[in-house]
Amino acid sequence: MNALNTSNALSVRKACRTTVRRTATVLAASAAAVSLAACGVVDVGDSAEASPTKGDDITVGVLFPDKDAQRWEQFDYPIIKKKIAELTNNKGVTKYANAEKDPETQITQLEQMVADKVDIIIISAVDSKSIASAVQTADEAGIPVIAYDRLAEGPIDGYVSFDNELVGQVQGRALVEELGNSAANKIVMMNGSVSDPNAAMFRDGALSELQDSVTISETYDTTDWDPKVAKVNMQKAVSKLGLDNIDAVYAANDGIAGAVIDVLKTAGVSKVPPVTGQDADLDAVQRIVAGDQYMTVYKSFPLEANAAAEMAVAKVQARSIEFDALAKDSVDSPTTKNIPSQLVPPVALTKDNIKDTVIDDEIYTVKEICTSDYKADCNALKLN
Repeated sequence: MNALNTSNALSVRKACRTTVRRTATVLAASAAAVSLAACGVVDVGDSAEASPTKGDDITVGVLFPDKDAQRWEQFDYPIIKKKIAELTNNKGVTKYANAEKDPETQITQLEQMVADKVDIIIISAVDSKSIASAVQTADEAGIPVIAYDRLAEGPIDGYVSFDNELVGQVQGRALVEELGNSAANKIVMMNGSVSDPNAAMFRDGALSELQDSVTISETYDTTDWDPKVAKVNMQKAVSKLGLDNIDAVYAANDGIAGAVIDVLKTAGVSKVPPVTGQDADLDAVQRIVAGDQYMTVYKSFPLEANAAAEMAVAKVQARSIEFDALAKDSVDSPTTKNIPSQLVPPVALTKDNIKDTVIDDEIYTVKEICTSDYKADCNALKLN
């Protein structure tokens, strides 16, 4: 069984638990290209009250955390913007700002959107804790806030993300399946940023698969998800352990994976050991094609972004949020309980299913992936 099938089987196995969320995840996985505007309803939180008379002339603020991850400005924001327009007969508009990894900048951006009297805000927080005061400011002004991809603190009205613990489980299971279940296999863990609550869920999910199956030799956190920090940390790991004592690397996302692989190659590794990733960045997909990166986690940006847009429009128009009938869920943050949520399923992406994922979903074209440097590898995988 390859890593893709194992990870998908893992998703199903985890989904079969008694929680509604896991059940919804499995059903959503079979319809990943379908809009979430289906039957069934779930009510949003009531920390901010939308006007019941608001029509299509709405303004949606969108705040994203950085430009290092390609997804935010290449996929998520354009999809949200397009969906907002579609849902409002082209009368709704979006205002966008990117904090470029600075928590204080993002606080200022959110407060400015409150001052500009936007109708609702979608935010992926740089720092989930520090943003809470600005979220409170929005709430006091009657402006709902939807946390996107990362669960921010404060009086959040809705949350759209992926099943983040399952993301880590898929990553960890892929490594165990590739290496085999043996304590002789030595792993370096390169986690995400401690300021991002998702990073802890990725880590915990991965550990649930790795800790009884391999030896974790070294563990590092990556401040602000910065590949430069990951590079320094991986250099430390190589210096301390030696190349022969690194059988695989758990890299929490593709930016970290790229830094890890660069360090391993520079150090003279004859063959790059299995390295995980997340986000299906174009360069990561190309590394997978070339055999340098073992896998990444593909998360359907269209599914997540469309869900957030649908949630935002429904909330500000004081309508019920339309979801798949079984997709109703709620999560707790350290400051807010029972936040209405939609969790989207992840998929393991390896060289075996590039066409079935990012190509079929029109994230990338074959031409974009198979540039001259990767033409021979693409031909070997029949990506042509």
